[in-house]
Amino acid sequence: MTPKVPITVAAGDGIGPEIMRETLRVLEAAGAALAPEFIHVGEAVYHAGHASGIGPEAWESLRRTRVLLKAPITTPLGGGYKSLNVTLRKTLGLYANVRPCRSLFPAVATRHPLLDVVIIRENEEDLYAGIEHQQTPDVVQCLKLVSRSGCERIVRYAFEYCRRHGRRKLTCMTKDNIMKLTDGLFHRVFEEIGRAYPDIEQEHQIIDIGTARLADTPERYDVVVTMNLYGDIISDVVAQLTGSVGLAGSANIGDHGALFEAIHGSAPDIAGQNVANPSGLLQAAVLMLQHVGQPEVAARIHNAWLCALEDGLHPADIHRPGSSRAKVSTTEFADAVIERLGRLPQQLAALPAAAAASEAPAAPRPEAAPAKRAVQQQLVGVDIFLRWEGSAAELGQQLETLTGRRMQLKLITNRGVKVYPDGQPETFCTDHWRCRFVAAEVLVRGEQLAFTPVPFMDVLALVHRLADYQLYIIKTEHLYLMDGVRAFSLGQGE
Repeated sequence: MTPKVPITVAAGDGIGPEIMRETLRVLEAAGAALAPEFIHVGEAVYHAGHASGIGPEAWESLRRTRVLLKAPITTPLGGGYKSLNVTLRKTLGLYANVRPCRSLFPAVATRHPLLDVVIIRENEEDLYAGIEHQQTPDVVQCLKLVSRSGCERIVRYAFEYCRRHGRRKLTCMTKDNIMKLTDGLFHRVFEEIGRAYPDIEQEHQIIDIGTARLADTPERYDVVVTMNLYGDIISDVVAQLTGSVGLAGSANIGDHGALFEAIHGSAPDIAGQNVANPSGLLQAAVLMLQHVGQPEVAARIHNAWLCALEDGLHPADIHRPGSSRAKVSTTEFADAVIERLGRLPQQLAALPAAAAASEAPAAPRPEAAPAKRAVQQQLVGVDIFLRWEGSAAELGQQLETLTGRRMQLKLITNRGVKVYPDGQPETFCTDHWRCRFVAAEVLVRGEQLAFTPVPFMDVLALVHRLADYQLYIIKTEHLYLMDGVRAFSLGQGE
């Protein structure tokens, strides 16, 4: 007898308990050797005083099993609540989000019968760090944090995924024409690591046109690797192109654990009505079975699911008059899958057990971290952010009198646009100003002016001087050279 694999199960909120009940019923009927441990997460746990929607006993189960099958949860509206999904991914180190999306035509209506795309999304960094501040009455900020090590892990994972699954092409999508440091780092790492994978076709696209092309001609793509926010958006776009986001499951993979879930939300508006499509969670469970070493059961369930779709038994979200034979409930759809266990689809491509084993989106073996080389980091200036209710000219003139002899005001920007000196009167300004100060003396190299190092005490003295004159300082950002290269962005118009 196959030993049962312990897994952690979270039924979630909204439609979650319904689709989880039917998914587990299918797994049991198919002979999955699992020993589920049930935990409570989500809305009720938030309201019980756990700001991240998960309690200590749930963490204990996750540490034991290292595998979580989770239905959608509801994050309460309003401040004070952190996304449980983000908390789980970051706390457990689940850095790779893998979302396979494949057309089920002609069983499911779609305009894109050749669609077969995998979105691989970095899962821990970017804007999803959730570090936000209100800095003035008019302006809030969100910090976008991107690390070289985080980029290297997800990009290498994507290339290894392509090799393991026989995928021919990897597309990287960023917005590095605008965010040259953060997105630029991701793009550079893609090119650097890509040199070790000459067998895989490689390309880079700007995320906006890449998203448009994914929506228009998804058949031109194979595997896409991208950053956290972009991946969240385009994976839903591509899943919807298959017929419904309700059809797709996803895997969140790390070196020490995995989380499997449907990609859709908790849909509280239809909860309790027995109309939700359990396919997304069922497909997540198939990925989980592959992950825990039960590919035969995974293939059996997947093929029975394809047979139910081929026979036109469709839940409400994919039901189409003329192409569907019957609109079925959540329970009826699970019954249909169970009745077809052991059958193979006739129109859609069956999943052989051997292929199911290789389809598991496992993390590659962690590589030894390369020795970090020493980087010379030099302070060359400071951006001081101020709250100011007047004009750019008034602020600039006042700052010019306060900079002293060793630091000079280089420019003022508002929302990233240069407004002093030589600003344009048409530029709309808020109460949030970035004031850039650099050394009063510059070094001439050829025909270019270069930044020179600034003593930290000069920065402190400048900050104190502005505070003494009761200028409202919001925050400061130091300006550095890294090995002599500018490591900060220019203002628009600078």
